[in-house]
Amino acid sequence: MIFRVFVLLLLLIVWPEPGVPADNCKHRAEVVEIAAGIYVRPGKHAVVFDSEAVANIGFIVGNRCVAVIDTGGSYSEGQALRCTIRSVTTRPVCFVINTHAHPDHILGNPAFREPGVFYIGHTNLARALALRGTVYLQRAAQQAGRPLGPEHIILPDLSVDGQLRLDLGERVLQLVAHSTAHSDNDLSVYDEKTATLWLSDLLFMEHIPVVDGNLKGWLTLLETLKDKPARRVVPGHGPVQAAWPDAASDTQRYLSTLRDETRERIARGDDLRQAQESVAYGERTRWQLFDSYHKRNIIAAYTELEWED
Repeated sequence: MIFRVFVLLLLLIVWPEPGVPADNCKHRAEVVEIAAGIYVRPGKHAVVFDSEAVANIGFIVGNRCVAVIDTGGSYSEGQALRCTIRSVTTRPVCFVINTHAHPDHILGNPAFREPGVFYIGHTNLARALALRGTVYLQRAAQQAGRPLGPEHIILPDLSVDGQLRLDLGERVLQLVAHSTAHSDNDLSVYDEKTATLWLSDLLFMEHIPVVDGNLKGWLTLLETLKDKPARRVVPGHGPVQAAWPDAASDTQRYLSTLRDETRERIARGDDLRQAQESVAYGERTRWQLFDSYHKRNIIAAYTELEWED
């Protein structure tokens, strides 16, 4: 079912007053304005929990309010992004959009918790956080050097099952909840005003793709999304923007190679261990963090394809 929901009246009731001074702004996130009113904080290529600022995160400014798209892997990342928003505009944050459940994208959420801010995610996001949130917090606490409690995981106030349209004031965002691909809770954001498609981890560039959902579903989705009339795309990892749909070619090639070579090994009777030593190693020089994530991708592919029709 496709939902076309405008929550403007609700926001007019509960928005905080604009122009509230930023608090505790010792650090600000360095952002790039890739199109009018669209700002991206570039991530760096690193293993999650080994470093901060791993994912591309950012915000979109409308005439009435601001939508944050992912908040980073820690409270400090979220706070730095919040301080940057306050330096760019006096308009209040009205939405925090979580593109999926992975910790490098959502653990900065508490920095934006205040009256009038609505958290939005895929209809499966709450379930994903219930399953993994405790482990994410344990790993993040080790990195932070202090305990983190359940209050650091914020569940969505609005869940998207199908599509949701958000009006930021003369700026409409189209949110789409996708079937299982990179994960089972992927959400994309399309800004109609600038034809910018924010795909987050549905698209990897430079950083090797990570399969945590369904390999065949991801490939099918990318092929479908290529018809989207976007001028630019924001990947979850890699450059802050790229031309669409050309930007999808490397991710599609890697995933297709992973699929095809895994099928070949299964057909000839190789077990998982043998597949892990041979599948898709021709891709090794094309991706950063290949050795950190490739073998687990083979496990995901082998498990998915072993009993396919």
